[in-house]
Amino acid sequence: MQGIKTFYRFSLLALSTLTLSSAFAADGSALEKAYKTLGADKLATLEISGAGTWYQFGQSPAPDTPWPAFNVSSYTATINFDTETARVIQTRKQVIEANRARPVPVEQKPDQYVSGAIAWNIAIPQGAPPTTAPVAQPQAAAVEERQAEIWTTPQGFLKAAQKNHAVLSKEGKNTLVEFTLKKNKYSGLINESGQVERVQTWIDNPVLGDTPIQIAYTNYKDFNGISFPSRIVKIQGGSPVLDIAVASVKTNVAADFPVPEAVKKDPKPAVIVTSTELAPGVFYLQGGSHNSLAIEQKDHIVVVEAPQHEDRSVAVIAKVKELIPNKKITHVINSHQHFDHSGGLRTYVDAGVTVVTHEANKKFYETAWKQPHSINPDNLAKSKKAPKFQTFSDKLVLNDGQRAIEIHQIQGSGHNDAFALIYLPAEKILIEADAFTPPAPNAPAQTSVNPFAANLYDNIKRLNLDVEKIAPLHGRLVPLDDLRAFITVANN
Repeated sequence: MQGIKTFYRFSLLALSTLTLSSAFAADGSALEKAYKTLGADKLATLEISGAGTWYQFGQSPAPDTPWPAFNVSSYTATINFDTETARVIQTRKQVIEANRARPVPVEQKPDQYVSGAIAWNIAIPQGAPPTTAPVAQPQAAAVEERQAEIWTTPQGFLKAAQKNHAVLSKEGKNTLVEFTLKKNKYSGLINESGQVERVQTWIDNPVLGDTPIQIAYTNYKDFNGISFPSRIVKIQGGSPVLDIAVASVKTNVAADFPVPEAVKKDPKPAVIVTSTELAPGVFYLQGGSHNSLAIEQKDHIVVVEAPQHEDRSVAVIAKVKELIPNKKITHVINSHQHFDHSGGLRTYVDAGVTVVTHEANKKFYETAWKQPHSINPDNLAKSKKAPKFQTFSDKLVLNDGQRAIEIHQIQGSGHNDAFALIYLPAEKILIEADAFTPPAPNAPAQTSVNPFAANLYDNIKRLNLDVEKIAPLHGRLVPLDDLRAFITVANN
């Protein structure tokens, strides 16, 4: 989080220097020079190819550590500035740290699109066998970031600056350019040679709020008649997310990416929450890629996990009130700080609910939740309520005298260092996230040990937990034997 705070200070300082220079505002000569130098005036589409490193935003293995790295053997971004569409496709594998046990890296080939206000991926549905044909899947939460990827390219930035009444000012010998596109502020630095050296913007994130993105462009070269940087380094939320050595740039290529009909009909699917009662007063809340649980106590309710974003949390809370009327949610248990598992926590904070999390996560959340949330204000940004925490190190028991809820640290996991499992001893139900996601029933057997799953089983034995069922926070309810089979088959 120190990187986030430093970056915010830099961002605010940069914006504070944007005093209007009448000469620059009047003729925009530096902007015009850059526009022609970089060929933006003759450019409708752009294709950038290269290789390097990608970092998984929001998935740091511990608070205050960088996003995990992936080697990118192939990266291609194809952009149509006229239609505001883009496609980014990569081939990548995760880098295994020497001191962190992770599954054997599998080659990933994400295929991502945006067209105006609609974003989608082409991918195999989650939980389906790997032989399943890829299909178009809407990605409403990705629209803002993918649009920003268009307008933070050097030529895209110049095009957007021309159309959005940019303000120019001096920064030494360079020119600072600032404008607002829809809800997002952009600023960029043009050097004396008419090259865009740096572009900065802010997008909304459910955990970090107004999240700064800064892209540095260096080593401009001539690529088939167009001047373009040969290295791109992107920082998001204080840590790198992309470092690409550009090998090829093509201009005015075919770049038509029509929105698939299924996505066009429903670009932002409604949040669905289904419920299954696993035991009296214990409800498994599914209906999406991430699950939660509601556990009824004598005079209150405990919710396990607040994933993704506020819309999900609002829908889960509504379902809980429907299932267990006349009782208040007093606690929400957080398995770990990865953004897909903590993105809905702020909604519970606004509702006055105590966040139960590992002690190592508390400072991270306190710092992150103090950042501005002005681009897309959520309920907490409006109420400004202070969070309430109940933390643990190794073990915590929430017990109302009627039902015990045990929270244990998952020790030694390569996935996360501040990682929790939840256990209901009377019901013999274990709740966990990411350590074991049951594969599809017809999926091929694992060919190597998944260390996260093996570590989970070791922790179950270490804690002497009498588990009959596992309720994963991804996937489906399974018996403990499925975990045993998963790690046994992998060992054969």
